[in-house]
Amino acid sequence: MRLLLNVRRRLYGEGMSPGAALPAWLTRVAVFDLETTGIDVTSDRVVTAHVGVLDAEGRQIAARSWLAHPGIVIPDGATAVHGITTGYAREYGRPAGEVIAEVTSALRSLLDQGVPVVAYNAAYDFSLLAHDATRHGVEPLVDPAPVIDPFVIDKAYDRYRRGKRTLEVVAEHYAVPLDDAHEASADAIAAGRVAQALARQFSLPPTLTELHTRQIGWARSQAASLTEYFISVGRLEPEEHLDGSWPVRASPPTTD
Repeated sequence: MRLLLNVRRRLYGEGMSPGAALPAWLTRVAVFDLETTGIDVTSDRVVTAHVGVLDAEGRQIAARSWLAHPGIVIPDGATAVHGITTGYAREYGRPAGEVIAEVTSALRSLLDQGVPVVAYNAAYDFSLLAHDATRHGVEPLVDPAPVIDPFVIDKAYDRYRRGKRTLEVVAEHYAVPLDDAHEASADAIAAGRVAQALARQFSLPPTLTELHTRQIGWARSQAASLTEYFISVGRLEPEEHLDGSWPVRASPPTTD
């Protein structure tokens, strides 16, 4: 289903405070987030999804949200994160295949128009969506571009800042409100505003193509560094490594 940029011109919530000028390619961005049954991109399923579009002030000017019945039990741990129970999804959710097809189509339409899609920790959301699409016979987004990932960019430009890099923590660091964390629309909008805040604070690459390409390298390097750390503290075996593929990865930690 096509997400039209000129529908629903009404504004949703407050925008960002004015600051330094944004690059021209960041004055209109799509935002994307999933809430799911778990953290394994190959086997877990989509529960809720949000795709929207923000203007240069971080105001949402188009949006759509989905609730799916994933076809499996939603674990209690996942419900504790996003609040959706198996019973609620069964009663109010739409068939997962329909939801996956519409979310994938909306993202593909935006990317085909040259609108960058912001997703926080994009390799998780795009990877899980691709695997769920394949599961339901939907053509997956195997190499989506251009994608903007504030998680990767923040770690690249402020590498030595201490503390967690969850969306809640990073949003607070860049003074971006996030009042309903782990709700797909709130997380998606906050991620888009963090991306705009990063562009105001740091000198990002001059084009979307260059930024996308650099994020591929940054994500690979960050995964290699995290692999070394996890091995040093015993969370991975020496022969294991984390997949640094971005923005779509194939698997959990693998063995050489």
